[in-house]
Amino acid sequence: MLKQIYGIITPMNASEIRQKFLEFQEKRGHKAIAPAPLVLENDPTTLFTGSGMQPLLPYLLGQPHPDGTRLTDSQPSLRLQDIEDVGDPRHTTVFEMLGNWSLGDYFKKEQIPAFFEFLTEVVGLDPQKIYVTCFIGNEKYGIPKDTESAEIWQQVFKKAGVDAKIAEIGSASEGGKRGIKPGEHIFFYDDKENWWSRGGGIESTPVGDPCGPDSEVFYDFGEDKQDIEKYGQSHPASDGARFMEIGNQVFMQYKRNADGTFSELEKKNVDFGGGLERITAASINSFDVFKISLLKPIIDKLEEISGKSYDNNTDEMRIIADHLRGAYLLTAQGLAPSNKQQGYALRRLIRRAVLKALDLGIAQDFIPEIIPIIAENYRDLPDSILTHRDSAVSALEKEERAFRQTLSKGLKEMHKMVKLDTDGILTGVDLFKLQDTYGFPFEVSVEEAYRQGIELSKNYKDEFDKALEEQRQRSKTASKGMFKGGLEDHGEMSTKYHTATHLTFSALRKVLGDDIHQQGSNITPERMRLDFNFDRKLTPEEKQAVEDQVNEWISQDLPVTFDTFDKAYARDTLHAEGMFWDKYDDQVKVYTIGDFDAPVSREICGGPHVEHTGVLGHFKLKKEESSSAGVRRIKAILE
Repeated sequence: MLKQIYGIITPMNASEIRQKFLEFQEKRGHKAIAPAPLVLENDPTTLFTGSGMQPLLPYLLGQPHPDGTRLTDSQPSLRLQDIEDVGDPRHTTVFEMLGNWSLGDYFKKEQIPAFFEFLTEVVGLDPQKIYVTCFIGNEKYGIPKDTESAEIWQQVFKKAGVDAKIAEIGSASEGGKRGIKPGEHIFFYDDKENWWSRGGGIESTPVGDPCGPDSEVFYDFGEDKQDIEKYGQSHPASDGARFMEIGNQVFMQYKRNADGTFSELEKKNVDFGGGLERITAASINSFDVFKISLLKPIIDKLEEISGKSYDNNTDEMRIIADHLRGAYLLTAQGLAPSNKQQGYALRRLIRRAVLKALDLGIAQDFIPEIIPIIAENYRDLPDSILTHRDSAVSALEKEERAFRQTLSKGLKEMHKMVKLDTDGILTGVDLFKLQDTYGFPFEVSVEEAYRQGIELSKNYKDEFDKALEEQRQRSKTASKGMFKGGLEDHGEMSTKYHTATHLTFSALRKVLGDDIHQQGSNITPERMRLDFNFDRKLTPEEKQAVEDQVNEWISQDLPVTFDTFDKAYARDTLHAEGMFWDKYDDQVKVYTIGDFDAPVSREICGGPHVEHTGVLGHFKLKKEESSSAGVRRIKAILE
């Protein structure tokens, strides 16, 4: 009977699913609240709103919400840490989270059946294709298996005509060995998969924070989508294309105590988030989210403009569609492209989209043809967050035109090099100069050379690598002793403190503003000290924000890399921080923490540093005081 009902339901588009979700939750007594902007005001800890629950965190931590204890919304979000994954069928930097929350009100027995009802009776998903996960428990910390959630799931499946069997998987790696058995729909996993805290797993749960098990919901696209050779046996928590997570219910029922133990909260919260794009993809039974209504019209237009098919150019078209969607939402909220923080992230999205358009052979400005399609897709979002809809097209068009001019300049230099070569060949040394002097990336140069029929030398990659290494060796000699005065030794702890100093400086600039500059530092194996220009004492809130920001970057385990560049390029193009520009040699060593195109920190420095921030431990700001007139001093330790 149920299958017949689902079979006659016409799939809804994303806008309809968003609206139906909010109406569904309002009927359950939830107050629909406006989404937060992608760029949060007065939040120095993050570049963008990266999840549906982020704007509601104070209320989940105990602050009363003015709209009551039952809330719902649909929150646009942006995560640049996923940018390198865009190009596959399901990863996007931009996504929208359908959310509902219970702040000390209802709990598992109300939440689980409601979400299942929405998926099956409103969206029309086949219950046979729904799979769920629960927390297996942790004996060390005395946290029991979440049998309550599993039993509730069995009941709701049974009402839908599904005899849902339960399986204990444990870890994701064990799931890859075991797979799933016929009839199994409910799976127990460990805290790496089914535990929520702001720190991650159980061991990383911050003291005093609410936390608890979660129950994730997956849609099954069929056994033909699994790739056993690459991912092992398919199971809900695997990385293959068969299962896709479409929602997660977090049950905040515990609190981490100072002694490391956990106790039950008197008031328990529910934090639900469901991916609008993924639920919509499930509703049309497509494991490719780029075929849903929010993205397919962009793909269709790209096919028309380029004269090429999506099936043969999926990576390029997916990246363009995703990145321009993010660029529109940011620009329509009033953000302008720039070389700093959020503005630079916006610029990066635009430039990556333009480069992929060139890969498709789109030589003309194309953004004005794409953005109106995206704007139409998001006409239902409130004006309260899209305050600059009307100016978004012109702002993005201007940025595309400027970047194409930059690319044109690099191409002119490339052609000059080819003409100067007696054989008309572009060498690896030429490619290195284009990158080092003009900021023309190696990969772009190679792609452009192929596109324009310019011959590359036989060993161009080896020649490029050799030129790069020679520059690094020159830089080692040139930077010998640079910044040595601030570092008392090169031991493990001093090296950690050296990297922590870079993070602290960046956090200060993020909290206090870009006018902050380093005035000196001193590092020992026991602590770090950093002086910076500022004309007053930091407030307790500012000090806490700096400490929290450094610890967030540490928890993200960001890569720490270095390279050498021309001094002018490092200063004017990379915007690297440095104290003694007039004393630097022509070649400088630049350390970057985080993604190269959107770094957390970029400074002229001689090293040494750790290779990734996750090894630093916990950062604690111990003292902030006056060093001299107009200069403040921070002392901090790593615990």
